[in-house]
Amino acid sequence: MIQKPAETSQPIEKVIAERWSGRAFDPVMPVTDEQIISLCEAARWAPSCYGDQPWRYIIWNRFEDEVSWQQVLDCLSPGNQGWAENSPLLILAASVETFSHNGSDNRWVGYDTGAATINLCTQATAMGLMTHQMGGFDGDKLRQQFDLPENINLWAMIAVGHPAPLDNLNEEQMERELKARERRPLSEQFFSQAWNNPINTGE
Repeated sequence: MIQKPAETSQPIEKVIAERWSGRAFDPVMPVTDEQIISLCEAARWAPSCYGDQPWRYIIWNRFEDEVSWQQVLDCLSPGNQGWAENSPLLILAASVETFSHNGSDNRWVGYDTGAATINLCTQATAMGLMTHQMGGFDGDKLRQQFDLPENINLWAMIAVGHPAPLDNLNEEQMERELKARERRPLSEQFFSQAWNNPINTGE
């Protein structure tokens, strides 16, 4: 197994630097019930508009119900199936569309669900687990397989498990796994006082 901490221009918290989206999961080591509840608690305490907590997560555990887990795996894109087949957990990040207190549309559900999901992923890193979020899945197939309501937003699938050596990856997956992590310069995305006026990074 490998570690790929972010190379940052300024120091950041260790758990943030160490979170990355690996593909080499240990196929025989389960995630415990206690660990799963910790992941849920981390997501639960994310901020949200009006404190409404619009996120909803469905967790499929290969060690508890391999049939249902396989149905979910089959909803992933072929490229994701090739490595996610070794993850013990597949989690759907979804959300309701309306506020619970008045039933009106909540246009912040995606923002809030993203916040809850990064809490979950950061908690996983702190516990020695690895997560990989995926947009490559068939939402229509997932709705049909599990009778999901049409008014539920389906945002991402998340593979969760213990990191493993790279032996179970093919050549293409290995290349992507070993590729250096990169981010755009701060000056391209963070501005001071006005649009496209880069912040002073001190460099």
